[in-house]
Amino acid sequence: MERSLVIDSTSSEKYMRVASISIAFYDYILTLPAEWRFYRSQPSIFHISLSCVLFILIRYVSILTIVVSNYGYFSTDFTQHACQQYYLVAPIFKAIQTMISQIILGVRTFNIARRDRRIGIAILLMYFFLVSVEWFTDISQRAPVVINGNCTSADAGRTLSTWFFYLAAMLYDIVMVTISTIHLLHYNPLSSRVERLVRVLIYDGIGYFIVLTASNVLNLILYHTTNFETQSAGASMGYAVTWIMSQRILIHLREMTEQDPQHLENVVIAYPSLTARKKFLSGLRSQFEFKSQSKNSKNSKDANSKDTDLAPTSPRNDNANDMELGIRIRVERSVVVDHVPVDESDHSSLWETSEVK
Repeated sequence: MERSLVIDSTSSEKYMRVASISIAFYDYILTLPAEWRFYRSQPSIFHISLSCVLFILIRYVSILTIVVSNYGYFSTDFTQHACQQYYLVAPIFKAIQTMISQIILGVRTFNIARRDRRIGIAILLMYFFLVSVEWFTDISQRAPVVINGNCTSADAGRTLSTWFFYLAAMLYDIVMVTISTIHLLHYNPLSSRVERLVRVLIYDGIGYFIVLTASNVLNLILYHTTNFETQSAGASMGYAVTWIMSQRILIHLREMTEQDPQHLENVVIAYPSLTARKKFLSGLRSQFEFKSQSKNSKNSKDANSKDTDLAPTSPRNDNANDMELGIRIRVERSVVVDHVPVDESDHSSLWETSEVK
């Protein structure tokens, strides 16, 4: 009975690891165009934005974390001595990946809070405190475990402590998402584009919290057990989820805050020229010529006086050889610029309209 339970737990861990690798690989392929747009948006290779640096770090540190963790698990060539040199590599990369993910969430929260100095100091102090807790609980009391040639690390202390790593990570996520969501709900967007940005930020924060909390709770439960073979069953899934959700925040933020090209509209306005109006008045006069010569004469004088008032003062009007069409066409171009300030904390929009004749 116990043997069948061990086999089932081992098979479940393999399935979870294969599933996490598949999900991570699929998301990597899916986000390659977004990665290329990230690189193209940078002014130069020597002037890379903070969001681009964090995107590169979370993307490729996560890949290394998944690779080293699953290599140790699926390998069949590890000896006890070799595993002694290798078993801490995956926990170290896990701690580094978590640090990068928390930096992304912290910077995001700081910007949403309008870069308030007191909030920034509180975030920084909380970050360093919880990172210290995470490193201590993740590395201490670890022991190498070799089963059928594979190499994993397990919490072998008398008092299990690795689950505190996930508790600290959840505490940080709760505080950051709460602060950012409260500030976002107090924003008063001035345009539909800024309103969409605020909505995306709220959804990203809540989605990040829900998905990562579910993964952290799973690992917290698994590391509460004393079975070395099942403790790390959900670790690889946690790596993949942290990677995907963290980079999604950066991708969505870049796409929403990227300035759109100027929107150009060509407007064609047609109106009668002065000559056309003169012809129109002349046609009206001709309809009444048959009534009486005296009345016609009077109407002609009145019409001539009106024509004189309507005549343009341009010198071009004095040239009898100039020909003018009955309809004058004017093309106007309206340029609308939707501008979002560089400071992401100031979610206001500036709309400018200029007319080019």
